Amino acid sequence: MHSHIPRRRFCGLLAVAALGATSAVIAAPLEQARILCGFPAGSTIDVVARRVADKLAAAGYAKSVVVDNRTGAGGQLAVSATKGQAADGSVILITPMSILGIYPHTYKKLPYDAATDLTPVANGVSFDYGFAVGPAVPDSVKTIPEFMAWAKANPSKASVGSPAPGSTLHFSALTLGRASGVDLTHIGFRGSQAGIQDLLGAQLPAMSSPLGEFLRHAPAGKLRILGTSGAKRSRFTPQVPTYAEQGYKDMTYSEWYGFFVPAKASAETVNRLNAALREALKAPDVIEALHGFGLEPTPSSPAELGALLKADTDRWAPIVKSIGFTAD
Repeated sequence: MHSHIPRRRFCGLLAVAALGATSAVIAAPLEQARILCGFPAGSTIDVVARRVADKLAAAGYAKSVVVDNRTGAGGQLAVSATKGQAADGSVILITPMSILGIYPHTYKKLPYDAATDLTPVANGVSFDYGFAVGPAVPDSVKTIPEFMAWAKANPSKASVGSPAPGSTLHFSALTLGRASGVDLTHIGFRGSQAGIQDLLGAQLPAMSSPLGEFLRHAPAGKLRILGTSGAKRSRFTPQVPTYAEQGYKDMTYSEWYGFFVPAKASAETVNRLNAALREALKAPDVIEALHGFGLEPTPSSPAELGALLKADTDRWAPIVKSIGFTAD
C-alpha cells in the first residue's frame, strides 16, 4: 500500500532535508581556532599559517583564527602541544614533513606518534630546497661542485647550516657532501633566518634551507644560490641549476607543510576544515603571496596527505640510516 504525501507537504519536506544537509556542511563558526606552528614568525611556514588564518576567519570557519608560534626542539613543541587537544577543529597544526616523517628515524623516543596522535587534514604547500653560500666563500665559487672543492681545500671552514638538526635539509646537505667526498660539519639553527643571518655575516659558509628563505636576499647579491633540489629548475630561480644537473643524479628532493588536527577528530570536522583550507589556498592573493616565498600551494585530501607522509617516511629511512645521525 502506497502512502500519499500532498505535493505542498512533499516540497516542504525536501526543503527541510536540503536545509539539514546544508547545515551539516555550513556549521556554526567556532569561537576561536589556533594554528600551531613550530617555527618563528617570518619563516616560510609561518607565512603560510598567517595567510591561511586570515582566510579561515574571513570565510567564517571561526570568529577569530590566530597563529600560535611554539618554537623549539626543531619543531617538536608545536606537535606536542597539539597532542591531546580538543579534536573539534579549533586546534590546527601546520608542520613540515620532517617533524613527522624523519624524527622517528633519528630519535629513540619522541613525545608524540604521528599515527596515533594526529589526523591528516590537507597538504598546504610544497617547495624545493636551496643550497646557498655567503661572503665567507670566494665569489669565484658558482656551483655546488665548486663549493665542495673549496670545502675540501679548506676543511676548517667546511660547514653547512640548516633550520633544524635531523631535518631533510640537514641530511640532503650532508648527502651532497658525501657524494663529493667532503665531510661537511653540520650546524643546526632554530629556523632558517637565524642561519641566514650568520651566512650574511660571514660566520657560516653555506646554508641548506627552503628555497623561499633565500629569495629576499639573493637579488642584492648578499648570498648566492648554487643549486635547487627539484626534479626541474624552480620557477622562482630559473637561472639556478638543480642538484641533478650538477651531477648529483639521485638527489631530487621536495618537501611540504601539511595541516593536521588532534586524533579522534570526526570525519565531519576533518572534511569541514579540509574544504576551508582548499578554498584558502586557491585564493589568488594567497597564491601570489606564497609564490613570493618560493611556495607552491598543493592542497590535497586527508587520505592523500596520509599517503604522502607514509611515502616520505619510507623514502628517508635508508638515507638517515646511511648517515648514522641520532638526535638523542
